[in-house]
Parts: sequence; structure tokens; C-alpha cells
Amino acid sequence: MLGIGLWALMLAGSAVVHYYLWIRLVRDTTRPRTTARRLATPVVVLSALLAPATRMLTPLFDPSGGGGGRFLAWPGYTLIGVLLYLLLALAVLELPRALILRGWRRSAGQQAGPAPVRVPVTAAAAPEAATPEAAAAPVPAAAEPEPAAPGEEDRLLLGRRLFLGRAVGTVAGVTALGTTGYGMSSALGDPLVTRVPVTLSKVNPRLAGLRIAVVSDIHLGPLLGRAHTERIVRMVNGLQADLVTIVGDLADGTASQLGPAARPLKALESRYGNFFVTGNHEYLYDGVEDWLDEMRNVGVRPLVNERVEIRHNGAYLDLAGVEDLAGEEFGRGPDLGRALGGRDLSRPVVLLAHQPVFADEAARHGVDLQLSGHTHGGQMFPLTAVTSLANPVNSGLGRVEDTQVYVTNGAGFFGPPVRVGAPAEITLLELRSPLPV
Repeated sequence: MLGIGLWALMLAGSAVVHYYLWIRLVRDTTRPRTTARRLATPVVVLSALLAPATRMLTPLFDPSGGGGGRFLAWPGYTLIGVLLYLLLALAVLELPRALILRGWRRSAGQQAGPAPVRVPVTAAAAPEAATPEAAAAPVPAAAEPEPAAPGEEDRLLLGRRLFLGRAVGTVAGVTALGTTGYGMSSALGDPLVTRVPVTLSKVNPRLAGLRIAVVSDIHLGPLLGRAHTERIVRMVNGLQADLVTIVGDLADGTASQLGPAARPLKALESRYGNFFVTGNHEYLYDGVEDWLDEMRNVGVRPLVNERVEIRHNGAYLDLAGVEDLAGEEFGRGPDLGRALGGRDLSRPVVLLAHQPVFADEAARHGVDLQLSGHTHGGQMFPLTAVTSLANPVNSGLGRVEDTQVYVTNGAGFFGPPVRVGAPAEITLLELRSPLPV
């Protein structure tokens, strides 16, 4: 659950963001004291409240299919997706907007030109109208310019600014809605199936060809339910994997709420078994043990800082799993020494660990391959760059020292039902030997 301090920070951040949006989308596109401005301003205020309220309040509602969480989550999280791309589009348009305005100001100043000069009539210029009094009057040394009509240049610029503001708002709005729509179709459609060969030095020709299905970050909750699980099971079973691994963040709620949505996992098919490790979201709600029991009930074995021996064609592989780092706040957490203690070092070991940052520890313990999720591949560009900076491997196959690390984008999503630049995926890894088979 979120703390009061984080709630306050989210509200303050939303206020700042929406003030900028009000400037660009309301002030710059409407005239003062018009009906359009009076109607648009409350809409911006409502959005400023709904965006943070979605993240703060959704966990307080039942996230199951019949619960109330979805009625807040769908509009709220979709709005957050639109806001992200609206801000991005407006930020990109700031420079051309500033350059256009600067050009208009220069053009308006040049068109106005010097103010007209009124030259007073003198006796020399109009002798027929001369009188002794006029002749005696002093002649000014230089003529005073007559001021131009006040506000004429400002009115011209105001009209142009209004046109530019509406053009910028339209382009940003169309871009944000189009990108969000594309991202929703990607997030809510079938995950991609990614096939990745992985060569490990300890894999001998007999073990080569072992296939491991990797699924992570399913995120059952108010936006994804039983139908999502059924789709994943159907796709995984079509891969005919030897092992199925679920690498954390199964659900956003308790087992009592979302257990029914996870029960289609009972139909998972594999040659040597189905395995599960916890992710950080399993610790956001009370009852991580309830989720471990739920997995056992559907035939998916939790690996809680332990390992199992996998025999394939007379060769052996150690499959290990650790609890997520988030468990440390609750007196749990990963214990790789316990999971790998006493193993045969000649065997390759594949580790299930939800967060890629655990790879540093895995490398120190001689792990050959770590399978992770957590990052979602960034889920929504440009957040992909942020997660890349925070993780040794953000998406796909990488390496930390002598340990190879595969990070899946995940089969679901968290927050906005949007994926841009990081499609959902189910991965089939095939182990290969460095020796010819």
C-alpha cells in the first residue's frame, strides 16, 4: 500500500503537470471569460484528481472480476496513458512553437514600421496664412512623432497565438490518443511468442534442446482476469515446453480475491513440471503464503529459496528459485546460499529471480543463466529508457559477468493498459551446447 507522503507527492506532481496542461490546452486555445474556457478548466481539475486517485484508491477496492476496482481502474489508468503521451507531444512541440512565435513578433514589428510624423505648418511653408503672432511663434527644432494606435500589434499577435495554440493542442491531442489507442491494442492482444536459443558452457549435447517457457508479470487484477490466464495457458501449451517457469508478479491482489482468475494455470502442460517464484507485487498485499498455496493447488510448484533436479536425456540441470527482494521488508527475501548449497558444480544451473538486479548476486554464486521479469521492458516508451538505466538487462538476453540473464517483457501490464515499444511476450528458451550436437 502507498504511504501518506507518497500520496501527497503524487497529488503535488499531478497539480504541476495539469497546470502546464491547462496553460497549453486551455489558456492558449481559448479567449478569457468564454464558455469554452469555463467548461475546459473544470475538466483539467477533474483529471488532476482522477490520475493520482486511480493509483491511490484502486488497491482499496476488490480487484476481482465482480469487484469495484475495475470501475475506477479502466478510466483512470487509461487517462494516465493519454496524459503521458500528451505531455510528451507537447514537450516535443515546445521548440517549434517558440520559434514560430518569435518569427511572428519580428514580422509584426517590421510591418508596423516607423510611426507617422506630423510636421507643423509654419509661416514659411504657408505664407498666405501668416500673421504677426504666427511669425513670432517659435518653430520646434524637431518634429515629435505621433504615437501609433495602441494595442494594434498586440491584437495581431493574440490572434496568431490563439491559432498556434489550437494547432499545437490538436496535434498533441491526436498524437496522444493515437499512440494510446495503438498501445492498448498491443497490451490487450495476444502476447508475442519469442524463441531464444541460449548457449551455456555446461550444457552437454544430451541436455541440449531442453526448452523452457518463460512467463512473467501476468498482473491479474481489475484490468486482467481469468480470460487473460486462459489465453496464456493456451499459448504456453502450444509451445510444448519441457519446463514452464512463472517468474513473479502473478497478481495485484490477494489469493482470496484473485485465486479464481489464476486457476486456469492448472491446465498448464509441460514435460518436467511448472514452477513459480514470487515477484515484488506478491508482497504488496497481505498473504504471500496464500499465493504460494494457491500455486501448489493448481499444480505449479513454488521455488522458495530452493532448487530441483531436472533430468533430460540422461543429463542433469539444476533449476533454482529465490524469493523476491521485496520480501526482505517482511523478514523473507532471497537466499541464494540456501538455494544452491551443496549442488554439483559440474551441472548447469538456471535461476528464477524476479528482478534483473539480482544478477550481480547470481554471478557471485556461479549461476549460468538467470530468468527474470519485473521491468516490462519499460512497457511504454520513453519509460523504456528509464528502466534500461535502472537494470543491468532491461529486455532480452544479456550478460552480467559470467552469468547470462534473460529478461522477459512480461505477459501482462501494470497501470495503464498500454504497451508502446515493449510488446507483451511469452518466451521459449532452448538450451544449446557449445559442442556440436
